[in-house]
Amino acid sequence: MFASRVAARSARVAAPRMPIAAARGYAAPAQAANTKPPVPLYGLDGTYASALYTASAKQESLNDVSKGLENLYNTFKTDKQLQAIMSAPTLSASDKSQVVQELQKTMAVQDKDNTIKNFLQTLAENNRLSVLEGVCEKFSTLMSAARGEVEMTITSAAPLDNKMVKQLETAVSKSQYVGQGQKLKVVPKVDPEIRGGLIVEIGDRTIDLSVSAKMARMNKLLTETL
Repeated sequence: MFASRVAARSARVAAPRMPIAAARGYAAPAQAANTKPPVPLYGLDGTYASALYTASAKQESLNDVSKGLENLYNTFKTDKQLQAIMSAPTLSASDKSQVVQELQKTMAVQDKDNTIKNFLQTLAENNRLSVLEGVCEKFSTLMSAARGEVEMTITSAAPLDNKMVKQLETAVSKSQYVGQGQKLKVVPKVDPEIRGGLIVEIGDRTIDLSVSAKMARMNKLLTETL
């Protein structure tokens, strides 16, 4: 597993070092038709995702970067120790360099302009490797918007079967939330904490049909009544 390869390098304590500005350029500038992120994002991971989108658009490498981040995001989901490694305060400069190399291997895409390498180095130098999983997720949001996709996230306590996902996709595709010429992109997520039911998020609308939400409403009602 990726985390196992990196963990052996994380035992040394990092020396104190000056922070490096997040506005570092990720590659040499090149001409591009439109480099502005298609939608605004918020939070630190959103800021980094937007900066990476602009850098990738300038290098005309959006598809490669998107594919690499998708591969990395899948690794985060299958390797539960990876986030802990990214957040470890004991990583030295040498450790971080090794981590960046391993991350590049995991992404498994061409990086001819070093856009990915320089971005990962920026995160490492600013002690922000911990936001990388969020960056992967928010970069996907930017790519969906650029492709004219409307993203619908379906969170369930256990994986849904394909038939259920298809039924939800068909129903929402015909709704007001998917405009003419737009495509619906379904993103299934699993969160045992909701205990059952579904949470559907599309655009700025959230429909919470989870068991945990129902229990919370019931507890609130009982507290107010008694």
